[in-house]
Amino acid sequence: MGVRNTGNGAGRGWFGRRAAARVLAPAMAVVLAGTGVAHALGGVESAHWLRAWGYAVPPGHPAPGDALTYDEELVPAGARIQVVQRVSGGAMTVELEVRGVLPGHAFGAHVHQLPCGDDPADSGPHYQHDPAAEPEPANPHNEVWLDFTADSAGRGTALSRQPWVFRPGEANSLVIHEHATGHGGDAGGRVACLTVGFTD
Repeated sequence: MGVRNTGNGAGRGWFGRRAAARVLAPAMAVVLAGTGVAHALGGVESAHWLRAWGYAVPPGHPAPGDALTYDEELVPAGARIQVVQRVSGGAMTVELEVRGVLPGHAFGAHVHQLPCGDDPADSGPHYQHDPAAEPEPANPHNEVWLDFTADSAGRGTALSRQPWVFRPGEANSLVIHEHATGHGGDAGGRVACLTVGFTD
């Protein structure tokens, strides 16, 4: 449980957006999950995984599935954002990989409740497993925090492991913030957003 950060990835690519999920065992059912496809599986306690990615464009007229950048100094147009969620036995991991952001910069990143929009606030508040958690619900055990520091090539990754899964339909985006997460979950302004139909 918690967050682990590393540097990883490759250079920027073309604009657009794709999302996919891979079967981990023979599928019993298939569930569409927003920006990805989640395969519900038999024999592995309903294990499944989802992957979603997009290339950043400014607000205005993004194509379906594009990521949005609200600060092109920190997240230039064309930067790539990818999220992978793996679920098994009532627990999950969420991985973030970015390419093409400002080298050497420390970013905060969290799962938010609502899809991205032209207004950075459209993604709503952080997703919280227990909104009434004490003493402070905004913490890396009750939310999904994916802070990272970009390497010299503008690449970075982060991983969060949690012993719980999202409530259906209540986690819908990954938001990158202007600085590392501090007390109470504050990470400054929202600089980029990827809509992700996280699965439960």
